[in-house]
Amino acid sequence: MTVNANDTRSMRERMLSGDLYIADDPELAEANAAALDLMAAFNATTVRQGPLRRRLLEELLGSVGEGTEIRPPFYVDYGTQITIGARCFANFGLVALDVAAITIGDDVQIGPNVQLLTPTHPVEPGPRRDKWEAAKPIVIGDNVWLGGGAIICPGVTVGENTVVGAGAVVTRDLPANVVAVGNPARVARHIEP
Repeated sequence: MTVNANDTRSMRERMLSGDLYIADDPELAEANAAALDLMAAFNATTVRQGPLRRRLLEELLGSVGEGTEIRPPFYVDYGTQITIGARCFANFGLVALDVAAITIGDDVQIGPNVQLLTPTHPVEPGPRRDKWEAAKPIVIGDNVWLGGGAIICPGVTVGENTVVGAGAVVTRDLPANVVAVGNPARVARHIEP
């Protein structure tokens, strides 16, 4: 990763295009602060506050489908880069760092303490020390099950009907209709759709 000194786009434009940007840019810092306020309000709700919880999710996220439930605590960077389909369930402790888009299909089941991590950082020490970072989008297909503690790394797509075992670290795309386990995750078997 290299920094282009002639790039005149805003840090937000750079971030959204997947190019290097500085996260503590004032515009990005304000968007992050607004998301953190909504996230804190959502995380303070109780199960008896279902309508309020839903309204806060709709305000925080890019979109959220009918019948989808996310149990607090829930952690995001911006929220607006996350789209979640219908009838999904995310258990306690989902971390969805949405510096790039996170797209979650319909009927997805997410175990506790799952991490969806889009940010990347330069390997070179200079740009990293100067606080440059980038991101790659994550796509979770329909009817996927992410087991507790699974980590989905930047740029990964998980195909429909796939099961990711508890604690797996997914560093590369997974095809549809498989069970993947381990660190790094590998396909353990194929399943019938």
